[in-house]
Amino acid sequence: MTFNYGIDRLDLDLVNAIANGDIKAVLSQEAIDKINTSRQRVEKMAASDEPVYGINTGFGPLCDTQITPEETNLLQKNLLITHAVGVGEPIAKAISKLMLITKVHALSQGFSGIRLETVERMLAFIELDLIPVVPEQGSVGASGDLAPLSHLFLPLLGEGEFWHGDSMIPAAQALKEHGLEPMDLHAKEGLALINGTQFILSHAITALTKMRYLLDLADITGAMSIEGMQGSESPFREELHATRPFPGNLEVAARMRRFFKDSQNMADHEECDRVQDPYSLRCIPQVHGASRNAYAHLYELAEIEMNSVTDNPIVISSEEAISGGSFHGQPLAMVLDYASIAAAELGNISDRRCYLLLEGLHGLPRLLTTSGGLNSGMMIPQYATAALVTENKSLCFPPSADSVPTSMGQEDHVSMGSISSRKLNQILGNLEKIFAIELMYAAQAIEFRRPNKCSDIIEHNFDVIRAKVAKLEEDRLLKPDIDALITLVKTQAFKVN
Repeated sequence: MTFNYGIDRLDLDLVNAIANGDIKAVLSQEAIDKINTSRQRVEKMAASDEPVYGINTGFGPLCDTQITPEETNLLQKNLLITHAVGVGEPIAKAISKLMLITKVHALSQGFSGIRLETVERMLAFIELDLIPVVPEQGSVGASGDLAPLSHLFLPLLGEGEFWHGDSMIPAAQALKEHGLEPMDLHAKEGLALINGTQFILSHAITALTKMRYLLDLADITGAMSIEGMQGSESPFREELHATRPFPGNLEVAARMRRFFKDSQNMADHEECDRVQDPYSLRCIPQVHGASRNAYAHLYELAEIEMNSVTDNPIVISSEEAISGGSFHGQPLAMVLDYASIAAAELGNISDRRCYLLLEGLHGLPRLLTTSGGLNSGMMIPQYATAALVTENKSLCFPPSADSVPTSMGQEDHVSMGSISSRKLNQILGNLEKIFAIELMYAAQAIEFRRPNKCSDIIEHNFDVIRAKVAKLEEDRLLKPDIDALITLVKTQAFKVN
């Protein structure tokens, strides 16, 4: 399969496949023609006496200052150099690569006025694995992700740095090693490159990819805890959820029914006198389902953004370039904040299940050890989940609800979506650790239900855990066990469907 930039539609799986090298992405002749047509329109405007923002004028509050045709190239170079003021640690190389891919796709739609040779150089960076180094902080998420995108494209000029394995090398050195000369930017090109939401979008793509698995893992982890506590299956019955048919609820309830199918352990206590389980067991479809609904909303909007043009102005004819606000990150910023709450809540309810598993109820020993007193058993890992849950809560403040004016008031409302996107990924990283600890607890609880067997999928995941982490008989150092389970979660080693 070949993906055609600017013509075909991106989705989550396609963009990841391109980034991983599983699908080849190219410029079709149709995309080349669109790029060239748009470029011709810009060149006509640049040579005109009529002021067109960003083409023959200054930027931001300098939009009323007209630039001569002789100065237009220097204007674009100055734009990248002056806007490359990012700070902090670099983002992951994989995210920088996604920024390149999504930017090429946006520019190839023929509304940005960039030259074909500039797009081809960006494609060469992708193919040669020359991925620019981009600092994580400094974007306010409106006028595009100006600082990160400036750093992403400094190497076109021979400035900035590329990744070289886990280290960094000067862009000029890397270009020379590959026989590439630094480029000069022409009218509007600098603006087309740094105006856009690709920093926000690429972090959203990364979060969506991780969160999709963690939503599934949340269900299987909750099911294993229910098996360990011999909880009830009735809260997952189809007839119940048909009366309140939120899509996420229906999906989670159906998954839970599959996870308990043919479980000897669940059948073993069908006649017990317990009336209701605590909410963190009984309300899994409602809580996990609400997080799935939020995920679906983020996915929908991110897919629109993947296939949009987000720079400014938008060139629509030889006579007209519309100056608007397509660079504004608010459409993604708000839903990223919503998704952050959704991810944090998955950890919140997971921590509650960890607490229940330690209480010594429903036939389980306190702290999941039969030798309590001399041994603390599994008391303390729940302290870590409690800390992680609170850390995630603190990360749920919505940056999209804030705005600090910039550019002498010309850019007087900004999205702060870059912060929203980074924070969602931080929350998901904490969530992986919380699930790792719940899985350790659930496996320990299931040990006390033997010789009962669970469903095939739960037994499979129990075996995955036991291949790395032994049953706790007496107190031992638990950090290696927790680290091993975090690795299993991060590498998506668990069967979730």
